[in-house]
Amino acid sequence: MSAEASAGSVAAASVPATKSSGWGSEEKGVGGGLAGSKYVKLNVGGSLHYTTVQTLSKEDGLLRSMCNGGAEVTIDSEGWVVLDRCGHHFGLVLNFMRDGSVPLPESHRELEEVLKEAQYYRVQGLVQHCTSAMQKQRDVYEGVCRIPMITSAKEEQRMITTCRKPVVKLQNNRGNNKYSYTSNSDDNLLKNIELFDKLGLRFNGRVLFVKDVLGDEICCWSFYGEGRKIAEVCCTSIVYATEKKQTKVEFPEARIFEETLNILIYENGRGSGPGGVALLESSSPGASQSEEEGASAGDRRVRRIHVRRHIMHDERGHGQQTVYKD
Repeated sequence: MSAEASAGSVAAASVPATKSSGWGSEEKGVGGGLAGSKYVKLNVGGSLHYTTVQTLSKEDGLLRSMCNGGAEVTIDSEGWVVLDRCGHHFGLVLNFMRDGSVPLPESHRELEEVLKEAQYYRVQGLVQHCTSAMQKQRDVYEGVCRIPMITSAKEEQRMITTCRKPVVKLQNNRGNNKYSYTSNSDDNLLKNIELFDKLGLRFNGRVLFVKDVLGDEICCWSFYGEGRKIAEVCCTSIVYATEKKQTKVEFPEARIFEETLNILIYENGRGSGPGGVALLESSSPGASQSEEEGASAGDRRVRRIHVRRHIMHDERGHGQQTVYKD
């Protein structure tokens, strides 16, 4: 064989095989790895990264195999090593290769995505790091009963209209009072709050209980089904005493419990139809409290239950004072 023919065969052997790129450029499949290089340009699903062979070789996995020839490397016409993988979390994988540790995302879904990438590149250190973080998330105890706190009227409207469960709202705002309280009002206010907590535990998962501390009412219960108000129980009234007016807070426990049971007919949409309406109308017996019903055209009536308004002593002269109860 001539020297000229021998040189030609060596030159032919040094030219790597080429294959067509999906983007119209030429890509070269290199089987010898990247051991002869110091720096590496990586194109991971369009996400560009620049690093060293030393960094990629730290962990015994796919990236090290690419460097030492254990895995085929695809290089485009501009010298970028092309990896057909989503590059969203590759920077995190690369930083772990550099430092040996990396802050992980708090979102459970993103943590699962990082774990998938770590498993694909066979970076066992990062796999263990992700597995440990996910185990800690599972070990954290989360309460099963949550009571949302309303922060605005817009939030309240969106919460009630989009919730598929019946809704019970307690509006309590003790600081809104402009008169002094009667002797038993503080105790009754606390009893209403305590009943709200007990009902929230008893019907957890079936009814959404929400608190509102921004409204004008001192203590008022509202009951919603299918995105609209069904009933309301107002627990406050004004006492007209001889010298000054006072605010009285009642604790109509039986009525509140009854309305909570009534609202359960709207669970899973069971309140729709004539049967639900008939059940509602037949379940509001006349009690010792007064009821005011308001209705607008085309809407079902909202049962508004208010405690009696007590008019104690009027301010007439001595001997003419009378006690009224309406």
